[in-house]
Amino acid sequence: MGLIEKIFGKKKDKIQSYEDFWNWFSANHKTFYKVVKTGKNIEVDFFNKLSPKLEKLKDGIFCLTGMYDNNTAELIFTPDGVLKNIVFVEELVSSAPKIPNWRFTALKPALDIKNLVVKMGDYTFDRNNLSFYAIEHNNYPDVIDIVVAYSHYKENDKSTIISGTYIFLDNYLGELNFITTVDNLTVISKDQAEKELIPIEKLKDYLIWRQKEFLEKYNGVRYNTENDSYSIIETTLSNGLPLVAIINSTLLDWDSKASHPWILQVEIKFDGSKNNGMPDNNTYEQLNNLENEIMAELKDFEGYLNVGRQTTNGERIVYFACKDFRKPSKLLYNLTRKHSDKLDLSYDLYKDKYWQSFEKFKPN
Repeated sequence: MGLIEKIFGKKKDKIQSYEDFWNWFSANHKTFYKVVKTGKNIEVDFFNKLSPKLEKLKDGIFCLTGMYDNNTAELIFTPDGVLKNIVFVEELVSSAPKIPNWRFTALKPALDIKNLVVKMGDYTFDRNNLSFYAIEHNNYPDVIDIVVAYSHYKENDKSTIISGTYIFLDNYLGELNFITTVDNLTVISKDQAEKELIPIEKLKDYLIWRQKEFLEKYNGVRYNTENDSYSIIETTLSNGLPLVAIINSTLLDWDSKASHPWILQVEIKFDGSKNNGMPDNNTYEQLNNLENEIMAELKDFEGYLNVGRQTTNGERIVYFACKDFRKPSKLLYNLTRKHSDKLDLSYDLYKDKYWQSFEKFKPN
């Protein structure tokens, strides 16, 4: 090994892009195929080699593998249910080259329920011991609230049973479908059911119907915030520090909130110790510049609505309601890296069809 390689490491080991990852995988695909094909030492000889490379590329990307058919190994990439990482899994797979004897899949696909059995601890989950019903909410008609009943439910093993049910639905519905369509999920025993139970194999058709109804209802809905009114909320926390929020009050009264169900929450921490928890002039300018940078990309008429922000105790939180979660995920990931030397920036994305998390900003 040359001196430069000793100091900086071999170039082929650097994983900084999707291309770098696939070049590395392509160089090892024959060895990996044999490991998956035989099923021997798969943890050590496959996952322990693959996982560190994925971590270098982007944290929060995981994988599953197995034989798709007699001659094809399948590698499934998953964000493990984390919404903001879906776009990176999809991009990784879309950038994959053609590699002999390999199939690459973004997110866990839907499986045939007839062949689907999940084993967890002492419990088995299949179509024979799971059933469901839906709860309707008059005030929130677009919420999909599902109750799943498990035939062998035991309160002492509640966490295991809930986990097994989630894994079953993840594989039955497909990971993307499960994440994006089901708003609330409760797992109960059959004797706790308050409505007639429906066979679990009918859940997929129910969700397809509800999603079709939802899309038809909100198709083409757009919003322009140009003439909206804003409220300034000032209060004092229990620790005596002030809280100041600027909220789009017109937007909070909008009757089509569910059309923008994905909430982007951007958090920026700063040193407010010398200013009663609030930013000084220089920090205030930095925070505003960042918010403007986000708004330049997330435009209201394209489906990204700036609901408002709150500042207190050395932290500013900015809220957007979004029609889609992919663009915000990628934008904030890139901004986090871009400003890593200047701002303590983090973000999250979650689903809240009726913006219930903003009720705190409404007058009592």
